[in-house]
Amino acid sequence: MQPHIQVKNLNVHYGRTHVLKDINLEILPQQITVIMGPSGCGKTTLLKTLNRFIELVDGTRVTGQILLDGQDIYSNDVDVTEVRKRIGLLAQRPQPLPMSIAANVAYGMQIHRMKSNRQEVRKSVQHYLEVAGLWEEVSHRLNDPATSLSTGQQQRLCLARGLAIEPEIILGDEPTSALDPISSQHIEKRLLTLKDTYTTIIVTHTLRQAKRLADQVIFMYLGEVIEAGPADAVFNHPKVERTQQYLAGLF
Repeated sequence: MQPHIQVKNLNVHYGRTHVLKDINLEILPQQITVIMGPSGCGKTTLLKTLNRFIELVDGTRVTGQILLDGQDIYSNDVDVTEVRKRIGLLAQRPQPLPMSIAANVAYGMQIHRMKSNRQEVRKSVQHYLEVAGLWEEVSHRLNDPATSLSTGQQQRLCLARGLAIEPEIILGDEPTSALDPISSQHIEKRLLTLKDTYTTIIVTHTLRQAKRLADQVIFMYLGEVIEAGPADAVFNHPKVERTQQYLAGLF
């Protein structure tokens, strides 16, 4: 299986602080790759390098390569907007736009001029709300403010909004950390359903969640990738002592 993303000799500095150190990885298509490790180990920084959101942080310096289908996304001739369209991000906390439920889903399609008429937009809004598992709950209130939804519903709305611009890859930065257990289950179920269509990369600090979701695992510690591979191998037969200690709850 050819990797969808290849990370080669990636280093990230915040000012004088060396945050990511010589990262080399391959991300396989149509699987869920989980990045895990203790707080402050660089998980979110790694995730945000994958769609160049890291560049929004002042004083950041990135070296190395991130290849998306063989093309370096940090090359000078690459359109950043197109990269971020192909690689969507679901943040820790839902961030609905200050508009209606329907308008939130339609927003990206309209910005990227993906649909030519209102009927197509309406059909797409329904489709992506269905994909996100939200349609039945909101179909009668599409013109209500998105902020009137519960936190869990808002996160599914943000998922629908992200999928509506037809990305290839879904990034999730601890996407259930702000949710109650039932809402978390909704998001996990959606991610498992979507993996046949999308390459999915999730950051989590919850080992139980990693075991429920992961096809592939990346374990990080202090800015380095300590171990990476199939979930079964990493969880049940870790090769590195530091991984064994983390899985045993020793730190």
